[in-house]
Amino acid sequence: MKIGIVGATGYGGAELLRILQAHPEFSITSLYTSSQQGKNIDEHYAHLTGLFPQKLEEINPKKMAEETDLIFLATPSGISSKLAPELVEQGCSVIDLSGDFRIKNQMKYEQWYKKKAADRFWLEEAIYSLPELNREKVKGAKFISNPGCYPTATLLGLAPLVKKGLLTENSIIIDAKSGVSGAGQSASLATIYSELNENLKVYKVNQHQHIPEIEQMLESLGYVAPITFQTHLIPMTRGIMATIYGNIDTNITKEEIWDIYQQSYSDEPFIRLRKLGNFPTTKEVAGSNYCDIGLDFDERTSRVTIVSVIDNLMKGAASQAVQNANIMFGFDETLGLQFSPVYP
Repeated sequence: MKIGIVGATGYGGAELLRILQAHPEFSITSLYTSSQQGKNIDEHYAHLTGLFPQKLEEINPKKMAEETDLIFLATPSGISSKLAPELVEQGCSVIDLSGDFRIKNQMKYEQWYKKKAADRFWLEEAIYSLPELNREKVKGAKFISNPGCYPTATLLGLAPLVKKGLLTENSIIIDAKSGVSGAGQSASLATIYSELNENLKVYKVNQHQHIPEIEQMLESLGYVAPITFQTHLIPMTRGIMATIYGNIDTNITKEEIWDIYQQSYSDEPFIRLRKLGNFPTTKEVAGSNYCDIGLDFDERTSRVTIVSVIDNLMKGAASQAVQNANIMFGFDETLGLQFSPVYP
C-alpha cells in the first residue's frame, strides 16, 4: 500500500519513517511539507542519509490522494482540522496524529487548545482509536484520530478498573512525567539545556489540553467525573511515566485487582503487565509500541497506585498510528511493530 506522510521532519514523523521503512505491507511513496519543498529528508535528519530518495513535496490534497492510499498527518494542532477533510473527500484514508479531532465537543476543544475547532461533521466522522479499547470501530474506517501520548498511558492504566466501576467518584489523580521530545523541535526557554538539565518542572497545572481527552474516554467507559491531571518535564529525551491514584471503596485485595488487569490484557500484544511489587521504567519501553503497567493497592488507605509507561513518540504517537493503520486495512495489528525496546 502506498503511504504518504505530512510532517516527516517532526519527531513523530521521523519515527513513522523508521517504522514504515521495514513494514511488509506499507511502502512510503511520498513525503510532504509546508516549508521545505524540494529538499531531501536527510538534509533535515542526517541519520536518514541514503534511506529515502523521495524529495519533500508541497501539500496538494488532490495530488496527494491520487498518489497514496493512506496519509499520516504528523502535524501540530490547528493544521489537520482543515487538511484532513480535504484528503478524505478526495478519497484518501487518513490517520491524524494531532489533537484536532480527538475532542468531540467543539467548545471544549477551543477552550483547551485555544484554536478554532474542526467542523462538527468531521469531528463525528473521525474515529478516536486507542486500539486496546475500541479496535472494533477501526477496521475498514477511512479517518482515524490517533490518541495523545499522555492519554494513552493514562487510559491504558485506568481502563480495567473503570470498566468494572471500582474507582470512586472524584478520586482519580494522575501525576505524569515526560521526556522533552514531547515538546517537539521548536526551541523554548523551558527546553533549552541550561533550563532542563538537572531540573524537574511541573507545567500547565490544571490546564493541560489532554485533560478533556482523558475525561471524554473515561466517560465512555463509565467514569463520569473530573480528574486531577498534572504534567512534568524531566531531563531525558523520550518516555512517559503516568503514576495514577484512585480510591476503591469495595472490599478487595491487591491480588484481585491484579487479576482484573490480567483478564483485561492477557490477549493484548502490546500491553505488558508486571507482577505485583514490580514496576516498569521508561527505558524498558523505549523505541517500542509497548505499554508496561505495574500496580499496588494500599488496603490501609483503600487507594490503588498504577504505574503506566510508554515511549511518547512510539505508543504515544507513531507506532500506535501504525497499529491503527494495520487494523484499518485488515492486517495483523502487530505487523511491522514486532521489535523489542531499545536498551539500555
